[in-house]
Amino acid sequence: MNTLFDAFSIPTLLLTILVAGVAGLARGFSGFGAALIFMPAASALVTPALAAPVLLVADGILSLGFLPRAWKLARRTDVALMAAGAAAGVPLGTFVLNHADPLVLRWIIAGLAFAMLVLLASGWRYHGEPRPGVTALVGGVSGLFGGLAQLSGPPVVAYWLSGRQAHDTMRASIILFFAATTVFAFVSYLAAGLITAQSLWLAAAVAPAYAAGLFLGARAFGLASPESFRRLSLLLIAISVTTSLPVWR
Repeated sequence: MNTLFDAFSIPTLLLTILVAGVAGLARGFSGFGAALIFMPAASALVTPALAAPVLLVADGILSLGFLPRAWKLARRTDVALMAAGAAAGVPLGTFVLNHADPLVLRWIIAGLAFAMLVLLASGWRYHGEPRPGVTALVGGVSGLFGGLAQLSGPPVVAYWLSGRQAHDTMRASIILFFAATTVFAFVSYLAAGLITAQSLWLAAAVAPAYAAGLFLGARAFGLASPESFRRLSLLLIAISVTTSLPVWR
């Protein structure tokens, strides 16, 4: 852990761990939302190019327990179509993450997170007929946002919420889709040199808090009102975006 203490102050590490715990809470409950909370704040704390692989590794490993049930409940054909689109979008997003100026990236991530927050809060849904081409296109956009900032969830949610599938089925489909994009992003980040010893150490540091959040969120999914938790998640996202804007630093 000396690498982390040499690179970051203790307050920075503690804040990053705290944000990871809150992000895990949202992810465990809804199946998405972790990046919307984690990325704006963590990008301000440890830079976007480090925050993205940290979330990728921590979430990818700790979410494995959700996969067996998700595989049974998900609409696997739709997930496969969307994942095919994401396979094309992820490398492009990774390229931007790896080459853009960190300050510019922070503004981009904050802007994307804010746009996705407005989209989710507005209640807008895609009302067209789900078609294979549209599904793959949404996957491509999601993959682009995922490669850039691990923000692949909101486009998928807005698209799939237009259907009549049950909430648990949609959540399972999102979890399964994220598993596929995690593999794509890991390969892409590894090829780009974004998976480093420092990112792995930091992922290990935030993992316990993120795991606790996942567990509590998954428990809350069966106990709490989905609408109440949705409002809380949106509030946490708004706080994360607002407090992490580069204008404050």
